Amino acid sequence: MPTKKSSSTNSFKKKRSKVKWSNLYTFSCFRPPPQLNPSEFGQPGFTRVVFCNDSVKHKTKPYKYYGNNVTTTKYNVITFLPKSLFEQFRRVANLYFLLVAVLSVTSLAPFTPLSLIAPLVFVVGISMLKEGVEDWHRFVQDLEVNSRIVKVHIGNGVFVDRTWKLLRVGDVVKVNKNEYFPGDLLLLSSSYEDGVCYVETMNLDGETNLKIKRCLECTLGFDEDLKFDKFKGVVRCEDPNSSLYTFVGNLELNDDDEDQLDSSYPLSPSQFLLRDSKLQNTDYVYGVVIFTGSDTKVVRNSMKSPSKRSRIERKMDQVIYVLFFMLLLISLIASVGSVQYTDQDQTAKQWWYLELMKEKIDVSFDPNKPLASGFYQFLRALILYGYLIPISLYVSIEVVKFLQAMLINNDRHLFDEMSGKSVEARTSNLNEELGQVEMILTDKTGTLTCNQMEFRKCSIEGISYGGDANEIVRAASQRMNIDIESYRFNLDGDDSTPRDSVEMVEISSDQVNESRNRILDGEYDMKNVGGTGIKGFNFRDKRLMNKMWVHGSNVWDMMMFFRVMALCHTGIPVENEEQLGSHKLKYEAESPEEVTFLIAAQEFGFQFCRRTQSSVFVKEIDPSASEVEREYKLLNLLEFSSSRKRMSVIVRDEYGQIFLLCKGADNIIFDRLGDGGRTYQHATTMHLANYAEDGLRTMVFAYKKIEDFEYEEWNSSFSKAKATIGPERDELLENVSENIEKDLVLLGAVAVDDKLQDGVAECIDKLAQAGLKIWLLTGDKKETAVNIGFACSLLRHDMHLFHLSLSRDAESKNQIKAMKDDILNQIEASYQVITNEKTKDDPFAVVVDGKALEIALSNDIRDEFLQLAVNCASVICCRVSPKQKALITRLVKRYTGKMTLAIGDGANDVGMIQEADIGIGISGMEGMQAVMASDFSMPQFRFLERLLIVHGHWCYKRISKMILYFVYKNIVFGLTLFYYEIYSRFSGDVLYDGWYMVMFNLFLTSLPVISLGVLEQDVSSDVCLQFPALYQQGQKGIFFSWKRIIGWMGNGILTSLVISILNVYILSPSAFREGGQVVDIAHLGVITYTTIVWTVNCQIALIITHFTWIQHIFIWGSIFSWYIFLLFYGALPPAYSNREYKLLVEAVGPAPMCWIVVLLVVVISLLPYFIYMVIQRTFYPMDDHIIQEMKYGRKVVVDDEMWLREKQSSRKPTHIGFSARVDAKILYLKDQLHKKRMFIIKSITNSPIRRSITINTLENRD
Repeated sequence: MPTKKSSSTNSFKKKRSKVKWSNLYTFSCFRPPPQLNPSEFGQPGFTRVVFCNDSVKHKTKPYKYYGNNVTTTKYNVITFLPKSLFEQFRRVANLYFLLVAVLSVTSLAPFTPLSLIAPLVFVVGISMLKEGVEDWHRFVQDLEVNSRIVKVHIGNGVFVDRTWKLLRVGDVVKVNKNEYFPGDLLLLSSSYEDGVCYVETMNLDGETNLKIKRCLECTLGFDEDLKFDKFKGVVRCEDPNSSLYTFVGNLELNDDDEDQLDSSYPLSPSQFLLRDSKLQNTDYVYGVVIFTGSDTKVVRNSMKSPSKRSRIERKMDQVIYVLFFMLLLISLIASVGSVQYTDQDQTAKQWWYLELMKEKIDVSFDPNKPLASGFYQFLRALILYGYLIPISLYVSIEVVKFLQAMLINNDRHLFDEMSGKSVEARTSNLNEELGQVEMILTDKTGTLTCNQMEFRKCSIEGISYGGDANEIVRAASQRMNIDIESYRFNLDGDDSTPRDSVEMVEISSDQVNESRNRILDGEYDMKNVGGTGIKGFNFRDKRLMNKMWVHGSNVWDMMMFFRVMALCHTGIPVENEEQLGSHKLKYEAESPEEVTFLIAAQEFGFQFCRRTQSSVFVKEIDPSASEVEREYKLLNLLEFSSSRKRMSVIVRDEYGQIFLLCKGADNIIFDRLGDGGRTYQHATTMHLANYAEDGLRTMVFAYKKIEDFEYEEWNSSFSKAKATIGPERDELLENVSENIEKDLVLLGAVAVDDKLQDGVAECIDKLAQAGLKIWLLTGDKKETAVNIGFACSLLRHDMHLFHLSLSRDAESKNQIKAMKDDILNQIEASYQVITNEKTKDDPFAVVVDGKALEIALSNDIRDEFLQLAVNCASVICCRVSPKQKALITRLVKRYTGKMTLAIGDGANDVGMIQEADIGIGISGMEGMQAVMASDFSMPQFRFLERLLIVHGHWCYKRISKMILYFVYKNIVFGLTLFYYEIYSRFSGDVLYDGWYMVMFNLFLTSLPVISLGVLEQDVSSDVCLQFPALYQQGQKGIFFSWKRIIGWMGNGILTSLVISILNVYILSPSAFREGGQVVDIAHLGVITYTTIVWTVNCQIALIITHFTWIQHIFIWGSIFSWYIFLLFYGALPPAYSNREYKLLVEAVGPAPMCWIVVLLVVVISLLPYFIYMVIQRTFYPMDDHIIQEMKYGRKVVVDDEMWLREKQSSRKPTHIGFSARVDAKILYLKDQLHKKRMFIIKSITNSPIRRSITINTLENRD
């Protein structure tokens, strides 16, 4: 007992040493929740009742709720068979072959039932197996999530580990730091004294800022395991819903250990912790489970995985319809021909052997009933000519796509060494879609950026520091054969300053050629060179580093600038575990920008080292360059919010002076500067513009000295406003803050890089050259989104940028019609500008904020908005909700009809990912919601370049070629049966043996076509990346257009006609063996079949452009295997081999005529396609043909100037991307150079020295 008491006392002292944030902050989580009417509970929408710490009551009705098991699979053990069968027989070809299989058991079938049923079972079985394997992978991922561990209270103050799936409503759980919340929880207490905890919701809404949550005062005491032994309560709250940002409920607790629950406390979102959000900067929290499993808000926001089919597959159904129409047509012809021929007098009716056939062989044929026989003949023909419909096409495509997915998954260039993850094709149904994408809709945080901030530049006293030229200017100077680092020119001709200068000098021609080649190859290094090695600090300027700033002219302003960094924040110092023993500290704060500022201040010599309830301690460098520790009394903290756009602290230094230190957006701070505080405003404004063009996030620093009497008067008003309860509290606090945050003195500005993931800029540049448009959809504010737009080259400085946002007048009226009229007027005005200036090829971009977007997406003006957006080179949507992301994706698909790809990393991106034609989830450091809903996953955005431009291009061409070849070979094979039908006077006899029919698609032609679909490459991966314009072949649908489809059908009809005519009319008139034997149906059938096997396999050899040993084995091995099969099949007893008994050994093989006919017919059959191929490549070559000739024809070497020129000309002109920004910067620099030269010439011409020289020269002449 004493031990427990001592332990409890130590714990209490430990907690008391922590900072009590509620005494400092004005955050919304400390505001009392609104009072609720108890009568609302129990009514529709508010029927949820949770018995806290008594989950046993939730095992039975009426309080039994869903369990915490979450599944994303399409099937389960019970539904797999019916649902997967339904999916298979949605395909028209499978439905047709099901009908044929049923008819095969009747006497109408020309083949044995096994030869028709076996292929159908094989094809459907393989497809179902593939679906099952892919769904199994989803099940394994679900199992991983459901098997996570959390500590659950089981009674007597004991917490044990339990898996997430076993969690029930009412359970009390303990979640530790850096763990995810297993369900939607009510916060009871935390490791902080006043019940505060920090929550990261990036996996839900993509925001990196930590959210502060706080428990109710009444549950603060439940802060240890043992105290939950007597905890009881009842929560009455809203029913499960999808709103992430709302929660309404009441908590009923017993007072003084009484059994009656007579105290009710209102609940708000500040006490609500969402599933899949993460606990940060807090050691632990206790909570009670309110919603589990499918009732949680994050699961309610997700949609069921849609069943996606590729465009090629949908078009393939149309091709099947065409083939089916052809089947009906030739079956009808065969039926009509049979009736006409049988019904003729003096012919069929008089043939006595037909009467025997009617009685003993085929009861469906009666020459006395020609119409009935004709109908039966029609049904028989539907089965006989069914080989026009490629049943094995579907299973071959399934196999090919599965193997393509394996190649994608195992591509070593798509592996991220840092995370140890690779690109994964979670479904293989959409591989070819990757080669047809035209629109990309991307999230920002965690997708383009890597959730890390870096301190890059700053402006102090009107001087910019850390400012080496950005990558755009460096690349432009190299392209122009100039160097920006040598000497500088000012546009006005005055002495230059860092903000106005363009620096240039000539460099060697070798350097120029090298840099030009690198830029043309897209290999220019756009990453920062040489970093500092300090996480969050990528600043290089020796004027400030290593205490050099103390030698400046105005050290006081420098020190105040660094003090703002070290004091104006909400951070907490923690020990640097990575560098134990080091004097450097790590920091945790509400926003990543604050952490970056603290790290930068530490590097500049102002280290925030600790804080107490009322003081902040900073180790500073004084003007003598020595380090001293100073204490600052923290008097007040005015929080940052989206409406204030600034944050301030009021501190008292050791000398009793009171200062207000403020940081915020430039326009907000500039409006609050005093008359004497604007000394550096012009220079700072220029620097801010340059930083913004570099894509950096900026913030302005200012300060104000406050007299004691002024502070006392203000603090009295502030305390009254803070203590106010009611809706007017926010307004009062804002007004009081305005009174003190004025007459500020400007110190300077900072620029922070919301660090892009590696290779993002290069990837976007390459995608833009490939003809893809990119839309940025983010939940961040407009300023942040625009900065990222510049950083990743979606925006450029010379763009016409349209901002769609509600005017203050329209927003204040709060009338839908007024807001719609306002947005519509802006849209129409912007579109008019585009229409007027479209001929100038000027780039346009549109930026839309959340409220304006909500109006723009309404039914009556969405078409006008989409018309404007589609005509812009870049679109950025800010403050977008998850549902708006999905809605935008759906509308873009419908309005443009273009292939869309959505990519994101959080649960807020799930709707967008599932709505797009292709959804990609980023498998980063955070949760798996986006990945589990996606079609493809990747660890970094940069892998999208290779996935689309290389694998997408290959997969599209492979699948297109494969389907066209399938149609061709089945037409060749099927029509030869029809031609023999005509030749045999519509007798219905079958030219080929039944097992020949089975072997053709399943074995003799299957492997070559699979190798075509898996291994074919028109050009190598390196060439794909060097010539991104090749990707546009997929966007235009060149290789699977109706023109090509009809062309290949025509080729198949012509080939089948040539094979049938030549075989029949060469072999029939004369003997084919020395003994004078003529061909019968068995001989003609096997020779024609052999010709077809040779022709279709040689045809695929002509199609393939990239041969490997695998293709050679499959193609020539398939032909050889036909002879092996014929040999063994003919060796079987006649009861099994029928008329094929020893056919190869005794009849066909020894006859030279047969081999000559096969060779002759194959050559003539392939001649038309060969001629077409020669004509096309000679007179109408495509881009890939030219590249193949250049690379493989050895006309030029790869490093030749012609190769570089062809690469440059193949790129599609684009307005976004790194290359486009470099081109625009070159035009800008050339214009500046021209103006500077003209200024110099004018200055020299008008100078007094030149005039005197000219006068003296004239006088000397005289």
